[in-house]
Amino acid sequence: MGEGLWAPRHRALTTGLVLTITFVASEALAVVTVMPVVARDLGGLRLYGWVFSGFMLGSVVGIVAAGREADRRGPAVPFVAGVALFGAGLAIAGLAPSMAVLVAGRVLQGIGAGAVPSVAYATIGRSLPEALRPRMMAVLSTAWVAPGLAGPAIAAEVARLFGWRWVFLGLLPVVAVAGSIAVPALIRLGPPAASHAREHRLTDGLRTAAGAAVVLAGLSLAAGSGAIWAGLALIAAGGAAGLPALRRLVPPGTLAGRPGLPATIASRGLLTFTFFGADAYVTLAVTAVRHRTPVIAGIAVTGATMTWTIGAWVQARLNDTWEGRRLVRAGLLIVLIGIAGMLVLVLAPAVPVAEGLAAWTVAGLGIGLAYAPLSLMMLQKAAPGQEGQASASLNLADVLGTALGIGAGGAAVAAAAGGDLRLGVAAAFAITAAVGLVTLVFTRRLPAGTTSAPPPAPGPGAGDIVDGLPPARAPARAEQEPADG
Repeated sequence: MGEGLWAPRHRALTTGLVLTITFVASEALAVVTVMPVVARDLGGLRLYGWVFSGFMLGSVVGIVAAGREADRRGPAVPFVAGVALFGAGLAIAGLAPSMAVLVAGRVLQGIGAGAVPSVAYATIGRSLPEALRPRMMAVLSTAWVAPGLAGPAIAAEVARLFGWRWVFLGLLPVVAVAGSIAVPALIRLGPPAASHAREHRLTDGLRTAAGAAVVLAGLSLAAGSGAIWAGLALIAAGGAAGLPALRRLVPPGTLAGRPGLPATIASRGLLTFTFFGADAYVTLAVTAVRHRTPVIAGIAVTGATMTWTIGAWVQARLNDTWEGRRLVRAGLLIVLIGIAGMLVLVLAPAVPVAEGLAAWTVAGLGIGLAYAPLSLMMLQKAAPGQEGQASASLNLADVLGTALGIGAGGAAVAAAAGGDLRLGVAAAFAITAAVGLVTLVFTRRLPAGTTSAPPPAPGPGAGDIVDGLPPARAPARAEQEPADG
């Protein structure tokens, strides 16, 4: 019988990673809950979406840098740098005198937070056997339980009693404690023994983030200011600047959704666009459109977090018998049902708010079912020693999908600022639903088979090609599956 995640050999690493994800989760859920209060205090509703998109675009840089350094030097160095930058971003955001400074602090937080999943997934791949990896994914999802249960309510109360600034500043001790526990286990792991494939260039990460930022600025300009031609010009310029760099950061064929590994990465980006693009506007819908308190809005955040964890454990139990793409389709359909419920909440004032809260709780179950199987498909294709690079590829799709989804919704909200906000929020949900339908089409291109099956042994000549890619260009293993317990 194999060792479990909490066996002495793995205990320190498991504890450190869980605590690390916990402080990232606490920050994410707290910011979602209090942002309507922050926007009212600082003004600048037109920058509402940038508070989230800026964080995600900063994460692009952190992901690329941390993935590269994890393959070069081991996970400890990028982890420590990420924690320090995250803490600095919290301090700037907590002291921000304006929405623009808050966005800058969030960008810095994003750079630090981008290092965390890259380090976590690379570490899982190097230290845990294949059988334990699905369970570790579920355990990491469970790290969202405590923040999900108490985080939104605590954040709302802290904002009411002490001011929203302490929602940021109060997390600094949590970051320090979690970081100090995780570092010793990461130092012991050291750099990978295997040679790594071509590295992601940091300049490509910067160009990708900059290009995405210009695209989002173009969307905001066209929708929020009515300068359609200037906005379209910015969108074109951002695409021209960012797409060539992005192509070098992901496996060939990803942007075209080539069947297999490229479609897996593309589907992950589309999935995060769909879910997180809607999630960012749930609390705004409840507070600004339906005029309920942040505490009530936090119930939706808590419910979705809890059901995400349930979905993650369900997929861990089903991955031996269900095809991974079947789990992804089922989860995506459930997310679309949740978005439809939020649309009804916004557009039909007679519908009780409780029904909208229930709808988004259901959506959390869907993302829990769909998210981890895509990670595990990716891990089946990664080569030893390339975990950091693969983690960067997958997480890059995550953050770009999230940033673009939130940014597109932010453009819709900006267009409605000063008018009927209800229509802007409804448009934000409708955009994510449309992308979710496109994602359903992409799922047909995902790899067949269960996500718990090991990769097939190479046959004659099989070493020359991996998913249609030469071995020197094959992506590394991104998020790996946990071992048995």
